[in-house]
Amino acid sequence: MTAFAFRTAHDVGSPRLGWFTTPHGVVETPAFMPVATHGTVRGLTMDEVRRGGAQMVLSNALHLYLRPGDEVVRAAGGVQEFSRWRGPMLTDSGGFQVFSLAKHRTVREEGVEFRSRIDGSLHQYTPEKAIGIQRNLGADVIMQFDELVAGDADRATARAAMERSLRWLDRCQAEFARLAIDDPGAPQALFPIVQGGTDAELRRASMAGILGAGEWHGIAIGGVSVGEPKPSLYEVLELCDPVLPRQLPRYLMGVGFPDDLLEGVRRGIDLFDCVVPTRLGRHGTAFTPDGTVQIRKGSFRTDRRALVEGCGCECCTQYDRQYLRHLFVSEEMLGLRLLCLHNVWFLTTLMAEARAAIREGAFATWSDGWLARYRAKGGGGAAPGDEEGAPT
Repeated sequence: MTAFAFRTAHDVGSPRLGWFTTPHGVVETPAFMPVATHGTVRGLTMDEVRRGGAQMVLSNALHLYLRPGDEVVRAAGGVQEFSRWRGPMLTDSGGFQVFSLAKHRTVREEGVEFRSRIDGSLHQYTPEKAIGIQRNLGADVIMQFDELVAGDADRATARAAMERSLRWLDRCQAEFARLAIDDPGAPQALFPIVQGGTDAELRRASMAGILGAGEWHGIAIGGVSVGEPKPSLYEVLELCDPVLPRQLPRYLMGVGFPDDLLEGVRRGIDLFDCVVPTRLGRHGTAFTPDGTVQIRKGSFRTDRRALVEGCGCECCTQYDRQYLRHLFVSEEMLGLRLLCLHNVWFLTTLMAEARAAIREGAFATWSDGWLARYRAKGGGGAAPGDEEGAPT
């Protein structure tokens, strides 16, 4: 049996139920991956993340390279052992983090030069280095190093970044193959990343370059949630859906609002990740079927209801809105943890419900009803930046 495989069933148009096999287990898709940027999902233990329904998590190669160092993580047995997450894991190469360092980095053909926010030290970050770091970290799925641009970038800028990302993909491939021979270890899968901003021609060119570069175990769609309007995100997905191979898992990077997850599933996406559930939770905002709520509101001062009736997380089964508000206005850490846990649970449960609806052949009807309720009171929002790449 191969280390990586993907099979699908119950395909009704673009949505499909899938099983992505990795060396550390099988991920049933569509699925949301909580972000463990520094080897931890902020505020939560890995056991809590697992009990919350997560099947796979994401850590960031650039952050772990800067602290504690990828060699340290390798010596500890790899990122799964280091973080105590022993299921499937993906590492992001750092392309978004480099993008977020706009005032502290210089992009050249060779790679990116940047200064660390931690100590101001200067670093040369190349496609080869990104692959070497991810080899040391040892995650199941690793990402190419790419260049992305802001959602409002002009066409010439978007084209240059897309074309450079394809050239960097070739270098990532070569280094990935070299290390597989020189430094054999646990099998890993390298995913390429479709770029091109919101320009249809550039996205098509990116996909053509990726599909012509070799065979893959999965393909990511990047360069979204960087300031473009939501309709533009959906248009990019509709463009990619008929072109990307159906036999590969599709990973939409950096998207994590509930409505966007369902819109992604209906356009053929299998995997998602985002910092949004824990970022919002730390600031007192929770996901509910009726949109987001800010728990600090005065109206919750005497509200004895569960945050979300029927939710199985500890936040909703053990506490009420009154107490949660008290924790936040009193600046108690427990409040942050409980809302982070709830938001992660909410998204993983939403994906489980989506899988059930696909299995029953009812995804279109179910998702239309779910989205109508969620958006009725203005649910949704703009995607946040990286865990350390934007103000918290």
